[in-house]
Formats: sequence, C-alpha cells, structure tokens
Amino acid sequence: MKVFIIAIGKCKKNSPEAQIIAEYAKRSGWEIMIKEKDNSDQADEAKFLQSSIPAGAKVVVLDERGENLKSLELAKKIENWQINGASEICFLIGGADGHLQSTRDKADLLLSFGKLTLPHMLMRAVLSEQIYRIQTIISHHPYHRE
Repeated sequence: MKVFIIAIGKCKKNSPEAQIIAEYAKRSGWEIMIKEKDNSDQADEAKFLQSSIPAGAKVVVLDERGENLKSLELAKKIENWQINGASEICFLIGGADGHLQSTRDKADLLLSFGKLTLPHMLMRAVLSEQIYRIQTIISHHPYHRE
C-alpha cells in the first residue's frame, strides 16, 4: 500500500514530531509519503489538497465531523479497500480553518480523531502511528493489543 499524508503547514525537519513521523514511516511495511504546503487561505488550501490526490486513491479526510473509529475498525475498512483493489490511500489534513465542503465531498471516509484540538504537526505524528498500527493489524503483527 502506498500512503500519502497531504497536509497544510510544513513540519520542521528536525522537530520532535518529524522524528516521530520518520520512525513510524521506517517501521511500516507501507510506503508513506508526505506532501505539504504552507498555510494560505482556505480556497487555496482546498485546491492544493484536492489536486494532490492521485487518481484512483482512496481518500480519508481528517475532519471533526467525521467518524470516530477504533483502530481495529479503521484497519478493517482499509483492509477491505485493499481486498477490493485499492493500492493507494491519501489522508488529508486541512489548515487551521478546516476543510471546505468541496474537500469533504472527495472523501471515501471522513475520519475524526476525537473532539480534542491538536496542533497540526502533532496530528501528523499521531496519524503516522495509526498508519503503522493499521498496517500491523492487517498483517497480524502483535503490535496492537485490544
């Protein structure tokens, strides 16, 4: 599986968050790529996010209105996408003002990580760990415990 994290805001190269992201990307059996753009107005952010989605990729939009799934539930959903031929998945992280409806409309899944407000760089680190966790669940690795 090829995974894209497409995000607004740039992560500093040597920041603690960048180190966490790099560690989980290294551990993962999936190819994880990050594409990012500096904050701008919401319309420009939406244009960047939507134009960065590879053709045929499944799209997960991180949004406070989304479903709040357990890791096992998210893994099952992604595994079903794989079984049905998906080889690429994009996770979209919007800017401070969130996503426009046009971006949410592109989603195969609107996903919420809860009602907490998290800094965007920390959210990337949490997402990276969850991508690794999902990959280990699907491959029956003992990393995940429930």
